Formats: sequence, C-alpha cells, structure tokens
Amino acid sequence: MSIAIGIDIGGTKVAYGFVDEQGTVLAKGSLKTDLSVSPSEMTARIADAVKELAGQHGLAVESMKGVGVGAPGPLDTRGGKLTCPPNLRSWWGFPVVEALKSHLELPVKMENDATAAALAEKWLGAAQDTDHFIFITISTGIGAGIYLHGKLITGSTGNAGDAGFMIVDKEGTPWELVASGTAITRQATELLGREVSSKEAFELAAQGDPQMSELIGQVFRCIGMGCVSLINLLDPTKIVIGGGVSQVGEPLFTAVQQYVSKHALNPSGRETAIVPARLQQDAGLIGAAALIQQPY
Repeated sequence: MSIAIGIDIGGTKVAYGFVDEQGTVLAKGSLKTDLSVSPSEMTARIADAVKELAGQHGLAVESMKGVGVGAPGPLDTRGGKLTCPPNLRSWWGFPVVEALKSHLELPVKMENDATAAALAEKWLGAAQDTDHFIFITISTGIGAGIYLHGKLITGSTGNAGDAGFMIVDKEGTPWELVASGTAITRQATELLGREVSSKEAFELAAQGDPQMSELIGQVFRCIGMGCVSLINLLDPTKIVIGGGVSQVGEPLFTAVQQYVSKHALNPSGRETAIVPARLQQDAGLIGAAALIQQPY
C-alpha cells in the first residue's frame, strides 16, 4: 500500500496525517501553530507528531512515499520556502522543505494550500469530471487553485491563484477585503455597531434584516464579479467553491450562478458551472497528500 504524509500548515493550526492511494485518511492529528517558537522548532514538533502518530497506528514512516505540504502564500516552491505569508511573519524566508526533509528523510513537495486543495477536488471531489476548473476557497481570505488542460497551473514560483488580491473596484480594493469571511464580519460589525460573526450576518440576512440583506447581496455580487473575471481570463468549465463562507449553501451558489450567466463575456463562459466543494473536512490534509499521490 502506498501511503503519503500530508501536512497542511495554517496560521492557527497544522493538520497532518496519512493518506493512501485511494484517498482514504488512515490517521490524522493537529497541532497549534505556535508562533512564540522558531519555525525550526515548530517543524521539529510537526515531524515528531507525525512519527508519534505513525507509531500509534503501526505504520513505518521510512517506508512511506513522501511528504506533501500545503502552505499559505506567498511562497517559493522551487526554493522550498515561505516568502511572506501575512499570518506567519516569523516564517518569512524559512526553508520548510529542507527542514522537513532533515527530520523525516523522505521526498517533500510543497504547494500553495489552495492549489493543493484543487488537486484534491480533482482526485476525489467535485471536479473529477473536468480537466478545466478553478477551485476557490473563501474563508479568512480568498485563494484559488487553477487546473487547466489536465494539470495544475502553479506559476513560476508556485503563487498562481492569489485571487484574493484581484482588484474589484476603481479604488483598488482587493477582492478578499470585500468578500471573504473576515470582510463580512468587519462590515456587519460596522453596520450594526456590535460584534457580528459572518455566520450571524448570513442568518440575519436570511431572516430579512434589511442591512444584512443588502450587505450579503453585495458580497454575493462581489463573489460573482471575481468568478466572472476568472472565467473571462482562464475559460474553465467549472468553478468549485469551498471554505467557510461556502457553507451558507444554496443562496450563495444561486446568486453567483445567476451573476455569471449574465455577465461572463463568452456565451460558453455564462454556462460555467458554479458548484460547492465536496471535500470540506480534511480538504487541506488530503490536498497536501495528493501532491505525493497524484501526478500534477
């Protein structure tokens, strides 16, 4: 049995585990991303946790196929480094791939976390039926993975898909500052004058609250705008949307599909399917392992 180690590095936690060639998660765990220690110490903790988990399940790390790492960008996949991810400032310039190799003594591949999640959706999720799609994750920020002509499009340094920084208005506002979960929370809090989560904002909109209804309607339009830009630029047959904001479900997908059907340039673009991601739980972990288990 071919087993890959998947490691999904985030600003608050690191998920890790073992995934076989069918995409089954054999075992998994997580660690808090401790920013009070050096990235060298943190990667050593990750490697130790991987070894401990393997021992608990009777698995031999040394016989595994390799280690896949999904990490936030900007990064440098050729150099195996995180360059300047905003939520991991102490990791800037840190050679993640080299550090993990020194502890685990296996081949290590690293890609942007949204890119890795796109590969997972192609392997096991909502994009199995197409060779031309874009995966968008909308949560704390907005990121994208691009899969065209049967392969991942990663760019020269691994940073293709930083869609959250597309400009969506004449003032130069980045997409994720108006349409991410963080943006929804901020705008709802400002409008209502109290702390409001993005989940509550959606609930209030569904109940007919006029301010929240207007806000969420604008958010859906902004998500549609971003999708139209990606469709016009990259010509996919499908857009797969995941992340926390996608959990609002049908209202979002209906609104975005309607916007795309009216505003995409090409008639074929107006028919681009807008669908929910299938791999919500463990998507990051499976995506990281997919870098080892799936050709890309």
